[in-house]
Amino acid sequence: MPETLEEKDIEGRAVEKSETTCCIVGGGPAGAMLALLLARKDIPVILLEAHEDFDRDFRGDTVHPSVLEIVDHLGLAERLLKLRHSEIHQFSFMTPGGPLKIADFDRLKTKFPFIAMIPQVHFLEFIMEEAKRYPSFQLRMGARVEELIEEDKVVRGGRYRGRDGLHEVRAPLTVGADGRGSRVRHQTGIESIKTSPPMDVLWFRLPRKTDDTAGAVARFGRSHFVVMLDRLDQWQVACLILKGSYQQLRAAGLDALKKSFSEIAPEYADRTEHLKDWKQVAILSVESSRLKRWYLPGLLLIGDAAHVMSPVGGVGINYAIQDAVVAANVLTEPLKEGKLETSDLLKIQKEREWPTRVIQWLQTQIQKRVITTALNANQMFQLPLFIRILLKIPYLRDLPTRVIAFGVRRVNVKD
Repeated sequence: MPETLEEKDIEGRAVEKSETTCCIVGGGPAGAMLALLLARKDIPVILLEAHEDFDRDFRGDTVHPSVLEIVDHLGLAERLLKLRHSEIHQFSFMTPGGPLKIADFDRLKTKFPFIAMIPQVHFLEFIMEEAKRYPSFQLRMGARVEELIEEDKVVRGGRYRGRDGLHEVRAPLTVGADGRGSRVRHQTGIESIKTSPPMDVLWFRLPRKTDDTAGAVARFGRSHFVVMLDRLDQWQVACLILKGSYQQLRAAGLDALKKSFSEIAPEYADRTEHLKDWKQVAILSVESSRLKRWYLPGLLLIGDAAHVMSPVGGVGINYAIQDAVVAANVLTEPLKEGKLETSDLLKIQKEREWPTRVIQWLQTQIQKRVITTALNANQMFQLPLFIRILLKIPYLRDLPTRVIAFGVRRVNVKD
């Protein structure tokens, strides 16, 4: 169990000072999974989550086959899939010549030939409830980390502000898993590398009828690119727009947005009447980058804190959880034996950096050659010829499916 002491600060206020083996900052997919995997090994873990709950609008909800296989290895997949969810078995582009199938997960050799669309809030709550079964795990909500504790150039934990004041957690290992806006990463000053041009995404929801097409569909139009994700009784719609064009779109009015969507997806035009206010539309700035270095002595960064992923392929959660699995595989014995070395953290970056660089390169090519080209097109856009040919060649046509489902390299939990 993590040890907790109460001391006084210089003003006489009570300050809770805790000691544990691993302090994880951020309760997203990477932090939650790492906490569960370490707690299963009886390694004391304190997870600090800045918010009071896990409910955030328009977070990624795609649980890929690789994640389902990892959860299944832990004996949890059957219970997870009892949560209300939809399943994406295929992903297609709607082109002027008809639908073009990009990914067909039914052709995969896996127990889970689909992407499960599970609201991330429910997925995280599920993982947290499982972690709470282990006495070595502590979850502290509303814990906003304000600074890292550093002694002799080694990170020794972090100080956070909670509901009742300042707190301090000391640990041989601190893990920054606090997402693309990582405060931990910001405090390190580690340089990042931008890997793809930025763009903006408008998110909104429309009603879905039972006889609608199932799965995920991408649609091209004149200067438009829309992705629709099946969420059972709703469509989660992403409209990709050129960086910096939001204010111009907003000035044109909500009716102009509804008209543009109706032109590209006329069979859903009647649903746009449910968009009555800009408050129903969220804008997210999207960029892709990765850190040159994912660690410092006593500190490891994983998930979006280490590499911000483009939404292309929806692989962000997939890669974050794979980071957590590799980290747990490498760190379990050093943490148990109290012999953690900086070289152990380097091993994690070496194992995960290559798959990250490959997938980010692929995402960048798709953004440049497909999405950006489509957004700049003055006429109806066609997918590049080489992509259309690739998708008709046996063996090669399944490559996009495997990369989306499992990433560049499959990752397994080591017992």
